[in-house]
Amino acid sequence: MPISSRRPADLAIVNCTALLSARADRATFGPGTTLEITDGRITKVDTNPASPTIAGKVIDAQGMVAMPGLINTHTHAAMTFLRGAAEDVSVTHWFNDYIWPMEVNVGERDVYLGTMVAIAEMIECGVTTFADHYFHMDMAAAAVQETGIRANLGSAFFSSQGRTGLDTSVAFAERWNGQADGRITTSIAPHAPYTVNDDDLRAAATEALRLGVKVHIHGAEDIIQTNASLRSRNETPIQVLDHTGVLEAGAIIAHGNGILPADIPLLAAHRDRVGVTHGPKGYLKFAMGPLTPIADLRAAGVPVGFCTDGVASNNTLDIFESMRITALSQKQIADDATWFRNSMALHMAGPESAAVMGMRGETGTLTVGARADVILVDLSGFHCQPAHDLGAALVYSVQPTDVRTTIVAGKVLMRDRALLTIDRRALLDEFRQRAREITDRTHGRTIQDYTQ
Repeated sequence: MPISSRRPADLAIVNCTALLSARADRATFGPGTTLEITDGRITKVDTNPASPTIAGKVIDAQGMVAMPGLINTHTHAAMTFLRGAAEDVSVTHWFNDYIWPMEVNVGERDVYLGTMVAIAEMIECGVTTFADHYFHMDMAAAAVQETGIRANLGSAFFSSQGRTGLDTSVAFAERWNGQADGRITTSIAPHAPYTVNDDDLRAAATEALRLGVKVHIHGAEDIIQTNASLRSRNETPIQVLDHTGVLEAGAIIAHGNGILPADIPLLAAHRDRVGVTHGPKGYLKFAMGPLTPIADLRAAGVPVGFCTDGVASNNTLDIFESMRITALSQKQIADDATWFRNSMALHMAGPESAAVMGMRGETGTLTVGARADVILVDLSGFHCQPAHDLGAALVYSVQPTDVRTTIVAGKVLMRDRALLTIDRRALLDEFRQRAREITDRTHGRTIQDYTQ
């Protein structure tokens, strides 16, 4: 028998049902597929394997769906400390009376611990990439580097910090972009047009262009903010991002519930570098009014991706949940049960979320050459059976605990629900103790003021 001269793959996933493609109108699955991974990328997708796989490690995924790792296009990972600390209040009270006074207590070690907990949760939920927008971001980067997940990280700043905030954000972006074997990319991260002045937005855009990174910013978060901007300066927040050069530089725009029809052409003109994030659970919790105009944005070619925001508002980092709520709410808004098919939800979760991150074709797809970010989902549970429609099962039935294995850049981070790069018990012991201290508000201070 001839001996194959082909180099063995680093890792092979065999006997899986693979999500081969997800278009807006159709999701295609391949039963009995073999995926081969070498040097952190997918090197073979074989839907009809005729011979045994040669690989250093082999995972038998019989009965499981292999799909691209999920992407959380906007969160504040370290805010895991504040999960459930401010519930059933208006968004104004949430910021001014709870979150921003509590965040006065957050230090560097806290950001590391909070981000570690967030990463553990995301790995368990099948999230392999996230975009983070917070403070003390060297600590968040250390957590990403240590755990093996992929992330785009931005050091958030307000103009009330003076030049220091912008300088810190730029220095962080320059220092960490491309680190952790390329798993870390960065953004410049002004908080929002209502907390960052035009001069600082222009400077952020200029620095982003210089470094070849994006601007990650909250923009037109709800219609109240858009109307306030129109009253105070006769411009929408999206128009502000346009004339300050943020759209030209390229941007991850968080939320966009207040995007108006007149804003769509501005975003469409930069659709190759601008995307909008959508996390409906928090919007519904806060009764924020109209939701992100997904249909209009998609029609204009502007990518929209799923996000969770931070767990202080969303309570979980579960992108399956964001998918499900989006699909249901979009049908309700359109008064059309045929709109926003489950294939469209999977398309948004994969290629479109990757595009928001500036990584179209790199992540969000199981194709040769793509980064090997893969999750294995077990559909054998009673709540998923019978699986007449695999796409519907993934969007409407799957729970986070159905994710059995999570792989990033070809490295297994969770196998059979066991985390391999995080010590669960030691992390939770320290985290729980510190969480009790962070929620103290008796000091009477705040990091910012939220006005509508």
